[in-house]
Amino acid sequence: MPDSTKIKITDNIALRSEIEKIASSLNQVDLSGWAVKCAMHVMHYSYIEFPSDKTIADGFQILESWQKGEATIHQVRKAGFKIHSVARECKTETAKAALRCAGQAVSTGHMREHAMICSDYAIKAIQLAFPGCVNKITDEREWQLTQLKCFVL
Repeated sequence: MPDSTKIKITDNIALRSEIEKIASSLNQVDLSGWAVKCAMHVMHYSYIEFPSDKTIADGFQILESWQKGEATIHQVRKAGFKIHSVARECKTETAKAALRCAGQAVSTGHMREHAMICSDYAIKAIQLAFPGCVNKITDEREWQLTQLKCFVL
C-alpha cells in the first residue's frame, strides 16, 4: 500500500495512517468490499451529472462477480477504466472525484493499492463539496475507519 497520497488533498494524516495500516492486513476481496462502501458513500456527488449511469452499476456488478470468483481480473480492470472514462466527462470537479473514487473501488479487484486511492478520492470529493471544512474531512476518515473495522476479524 502507498504511504502517501497520489492525489492532492487536505487530510487527517493520523486517521489515514491508521486506515492504511488496517487495510494492509485485509485480503483483497474484503478490501474491495470496503472500497465499494467508500465509493457508495460519496456517489451522490455525481448524481447531478450522471443520475443512473449504467457503466458505474456494471462496474460494481463486475467487481461483485470477481469477489465470488465469477469474473476475471481483466474484466475488473476494464470496468474500472470505463468508469474513469465517464469521470472524464464530468463538468464539476466534485462529480469527477466521486466517479474516480468509484473507478478506483472497482480497480481494487485488479490491484489492492487502488483501495487507498479510492478512499483518498472520497476525501477529495468531500473537500470539494465543503471547501475549507476540515471537520467534514475528519468525519469522512472516521466513517471510513469504522467501515474498515467491520472487515477485521
